[in-house]
Amino acid sequence: MARYTGPVCRLCRRHGEKLFLKGERCFTPKCAFERRPNPPGPRPARRRKISDRGLQLREKQRARASYGVLEKQFVRYYKEAIRRPGVSGENLVRLLETRLDNIVYRLGFADSRAQARQIVRHGLIAVNGRKMDVPSAHLKEGDTVSFTPRGQRSEFYKIVQDAIKSKNPPSWLTLDLANMSGKVTAPPAVVPGETHLFNENVIIEYYSR
Repeated sequence: MARYTGPVCRLCRRHGEKLFLKGERCFTPKCAFERRPNPPGPRPARRRKISDRGLQLREKQRARASYGVLEKQFVRYYKEAIRRPGVSGENLVRLLETRLDNIVYRLGFADSRAQARQIVRHGLIAVNGRKMDVPSAHLKEGDTVSFTPRGQRSEFYKIVQDAIKSKNPPSWLTLDLANMSGKVTAPPAVVPGETHLFNENVIIEYYSR
């Protein structure tokens, strides 16, 4: 499975804002963006004005970095978004939000999407009672997410049990603390600035040209 394996803090510095790719570390003074907010690499002699196309590219790259999706897969999401009825930009956000790794992260079972992707690949997560090890699997309304028996025996499960009490899942997910499970109860809400850090309509324009 192809994925980005480089230093994720460089992505935040490149985009000029926190993408919260390292979970709780991003809220501490150890965050690399707090210490070095300038873009990586040598500083340019002068700033160049960014074109409209460049701004569109920046939004697309920010979305890809936030969700850990490479270009080929992101293009598939775009094509599916414009094929579905409704607003294409909102369809794109919902496709990204309903990925299994994102839902595991949103429920508080992981500190970051990268960590969520890892525990899914390691077979610690079950969907509707069956083990699911595909991070990009899309969930629908009514699906439940929980830990597999192997996941419940892991040390990671004990850590999550203590940390999850301070997490607040979004309104379209419900969390059952007693059983350490979550359920998709509605389509993901699309609220720019809250649910995602990019302008989905600008991304649609980028690919539509």
